[in-house]
Amino acid sequence: MSVLYEVVAYGDPLLLQPWREKVEELIAPFELQIGRDFAWTVNPPNLALAQTVASTILYLGQTYAPAPEALLEAKVPILPVVPDLTQVHALIPAPLQHLNCLGLVEQGLDRGAGVLLETLGLLPRQRRIFLSYKRTEAREAAVQLADALANRQFEVFLDTRGVPPAEEFQAQLWHKLCDCDVLLMLHTPGYFESRWTSAEFGRALAKHIPVLRVTWPDDTPDVRTQTAARAELVQSEVDPVTGRLADAAIERIAQQLETLRARSHAIRNLNLISRLRSAVQQVGGQMLGQGVQSSVHLQLADGRKIRLLPNVGVPTSDALQLAANQPGDGAAAVAYDEIGMLPSWVAHLDWLGDNIPSVKWVKASNAAWQFADWRD
Repeated sequence: MSVLYEVVAYGDPLLLQPWREKVEELIAPFELQIGRDFAWTVNPPNLALAQTVASTILYLGQTYAPAPEALLEAKVPILPVVPDLTQVHALIPAPLQHLNCLGLVEQGLDRGAGVLLETLGLLPRQRRIFLSYKRTEAREAAVQLADALANRQFEVFLDTRGVPPAEEFQAQLWHKLCDCDVLLMLHTPGYFESRWTSAEFGRALAKHIPVLRVTWPDDTPDVRTQTAARAELVQSEVDPVTGRLADAAIERIAQQLETLRARSHAIRNLNLISRLRSAVQQVGGQMLGQGVQSSVHLQLADGRKIRLLPNVGVPTSDALQLAANQPGDGAAAVAYDEIGMLPSWVAHLDWLGDNIPSVKWVKASNAAWQFADWRD
């Protein structure tokens, strides 16, 4: 398995060792290992980060690090760390002081390591999978996969479990689809004969959500799935009576899903940030850099600053609280892509934005329009 995640750490190697050990402990439930699918890079003189790898920078001081401008140019989240927050101005260079620094006395190593994993998308609430399958052909396999993936700390949406009674089923389905990282497609022979599974597949592509296609032994190629990643089943891996999958097949699918989900998080987050950068530049502003939890620091044409938290998927009020509580210059805001979400949910978000003056919503589809007439 190639590298899926990377932490680039700058600081005294002795001080960095406890960070490595804590991260190693936290990623173990995800069956990830440093040196195999998780890179821990210490004090590289030059940054060389792949855009398809979810990456973040741990910054414990400038002695071992390149110039701050070089770190900001990498356009990945940066977590500056100080012994306590009274030392930010003494230990963190001015170009990085606008980022949200972490104080070890105030917040501790456990929280710091957790923040690193949050920026990489490795906490359970950020590992979202949508299972798309035809009930008459793959019900048992879908339930089996949902349980197996939940044991690997994924949050799995299964239609028979995830829609509450008395809710509008299809609207809830599209809402959940918008909130996933990967669509796991069980491509049985009749998959595209169903209107709804066909729509799930197509709308995932429309939202730039990657698809892992699990092909059944008697499946025939379909031109629509050419861009999907593929996991193939052989005849012996599907029980002809129960429809359940062999353990080896489950393991292989889970590993491929981990790879695709990690790359999905990196790419979708990058795409959203790129849209925001283009939007602010379109109206004469600029992007100053990124901080923890992928926060983006923008400057408008008139010099005012915005601390913007991009939200991949469906945002909740927690995102407003997170953005509002992050220290730094400028107004706080949360950006999201509203296409496909429940209209009632978008209206709810608008209501929250209107009634919580300390933080705003920015819809990615009209971000430039909002930036052009920004009201603090």
